[in-house]
Amino acid sequence: MKIALTVWEDRISPVFDVANRLLLADIKQGRMVKTSLMEINPGSLPQLVEIFKRMGISVLICGAISEIPANIISDGGIQLIPFISGKTDHILDAYIIGKPIMPAFAMPGVKRCRRRRGQLLPLSGNEPNRGKRPGRVSS
Repeated sequence: MKIALTVWEDRISPVFDVANRLLLADIKQGRMVKTSLMEINPGSLPQLVEIFKRMGISVLICGAISEIPANIISDGGIQLIPFISGKTDHILDAYIIGKPIMPAFAMPGVKRCRRRRGQLLPLSGNEPNRGKRPGRVSS
């Protein structure tokens, strides 16, 4: 499995939309076997998604990301884990051992829910009102 993380120095880049570097990690049998850095242009997303597919990258971990880029990445078949902050080595270690990235590495101000295409999605999936907007009455 190969994953990509937007990086700035040794941390997750705070905003995907202006990130220019990815840390690529190749994970095999629960171990990181190789890492490399790759320069990117987030303005050319369709091409970036195709590059990810050719390279076998299946997961992108990033900080804040706008809705349109998030949709392009997700629609391209890449698992997107957004609104993450922290040191890349800590995040990679947690991901490799299967420890939940959220809420441990959530950006400040990010609660236990995230948005996707206008819906609120609780992260655990066990909540009785999963996917429902607060304040709305269901019939």
